[in-house]
Amino acid sequence: MKKQFLSAFRMGWLMVAAFSVAVLSSCTEDEAPEPEEVIASFQYEISEENYLQVTFTDFSQGADTYAWDFGDGNTSTDANPVHEYAEAGTYTVKLTATGEGGSAERSEDVTITDPFAALRVLAGDDSKTWKLYRDGTSMFLASGSDPAAEGYQVYWEGLTNNGARPCLYEQTITFGLDGTYTFDDQGMFWAEYGVFNNLEGCDSDVTAESCMDVSSGSLVNACGDDVSAWLSGTHTYTYNTSSNEIALEGDGAWIGVPKLGTDGLTTVPVSSVSFTATIEQMDGYDLLHVAFDYGDNYWSITYASYSDASLEPELVTDQAAFGTDLDNVAFEELSHTFESATSFVELGTIAGASLIEVGVEDPADAAATKVGKFTRIASDYQEAQLQVNPDAKDILFDNITTISVDVFVPSTNDFTGDLTQSFVFGFADVSQTEQWWTDLYQWEQEVTDLDTWVTLTFDVTAPNTVSLGDGSNPTTRTDLDMFYIGFGGGGHSTEATVYIRNLVIE
Repeated sequence: MKKQFLSAFRMGWLMVAAFSVAVLSSCTEDEAPEPEEVIASFQYEISEENYLQVTFTDFSQGADTYAWDFGDGNTSTDANPVHEYAEAGTYTVKLTATGEGGSAERSEDVTITDPFAALRVLAGDDSKTWKLYRDGTSMFLASGSDPAAEGYQVYWEGLTNNGARPCLYEQTITFGLDGTYTFDDQGMFWAEYGVFNNLEGCDSDVTAESCMDVSSGSLVNACGDDVSAWLSGTHTYTYNTSSNEIALEGDGAWIGVPKLGTDGLTTVPVSSVSFTATIEQMDGYDLLHVAFDYGDNYWSITYASYSDASLEPELVTDQAAFGTDLDNVAFEELSHTFESATSFVELGTIAGASLIEVGVEDPADAAATKVGKFTRIASDYQEAQLQVNPDAKDILFDNITTISVDVFVPSTNDFTGDLTQSFVFGFADVSQTEQWWTDLYQWEQEVTDLDTWVTLTFDVTAPNTVSLGDGSNPTTRTDLDMFYIGFGGGGHSTEATVYIRNLVIE
């Protein structure tokens, strides 16, 4: 029995052994596992310290050797190479990854950008000097940046190289690659309107708009403030190329016009000023377009820098005569009731930025005679203008001594901000003075009684403001042809509505 059991036991092991051999035999007959498929993949990172240096990181699968082509004629067999390009540009980088499973390729464009490229267009390799552009309009003032926008208006047609302000075209600004900003006044400075003259609350008889000699190194505005910081000097700047914004830092740093501040106009030097700037690269020269956007007042200034000096237009130093001299007429009376478009004596044409709507209901008495409605537009610069109608004439003041007018100021206007309760009235020459506001005679009066008609009266021989500062008055002139009306003060864009009637100049 024991012998039979042992025999059976041996037989079992033999069967197990035989089965094992059969299984092993079956495995060796199958194919070996295929090698892993090769997939080429990589990422790259451009150094923040050196924009030409790029680190490539391999993310391939199934590879153990690598062949890099950096697209500039250089190669590498490192798994994770670091490569430095010679210059900015776009390069097609190709990685060939190889392993037991074969080879695979991956290509990708790598763009190397010089972060200082835009700065060099502004400041050159070391520094770059700019002047006001002498071809066409180099500076103008409008209601906005888009001429196609509804309500767009040009308040000032602009500055051209016509001999009117030659000193502005000689001055230079220089941007340095090291962050310096230098202004050179060339010994002359323009007496800007609203800074050196026609400054509300200050002595208006300081300096008429003209090129002033500032070789002494001193400069004073119409209020007697020392503004010498605006003269030649070196400051600093930053240039944000992504937002096209330049910020000048340093007391008195300015561009375009010294009164242009970051958020509005100023009459004294400020410590910093920001503005937008775009550069247009031309053949032989570049244009720097500077803009100050104050909402309803948009200043545009264009500078030029020439790599080919022969392309710069000659500076015009003598201004040609502007306009036409009108006939001189002595009037006994100039008047307008504003009851209708024809209810005037001689003084009938109504134009200007702010207009007077005639024939509207009297705000104090709906049954009364119609009056004029003066709407102050949202602008620093606004007025309504009247001239002799139908043919404009130069007004002789032989028989004229007084200006009188009735005004009505509603309390519904918002006087909590910059809007004042003051009216201004004035005479100027628009037929032969391109920028009539630089040579005017103006009377001003505040109206404290609201919601009622008030009569204002002025002596023609005693204006509050004389732009030329020569002590003259309208009776000494033979070229004044326009009478204007304004309300609410300047330097802001608050709208307002007032009423007017019975203007009499006699």
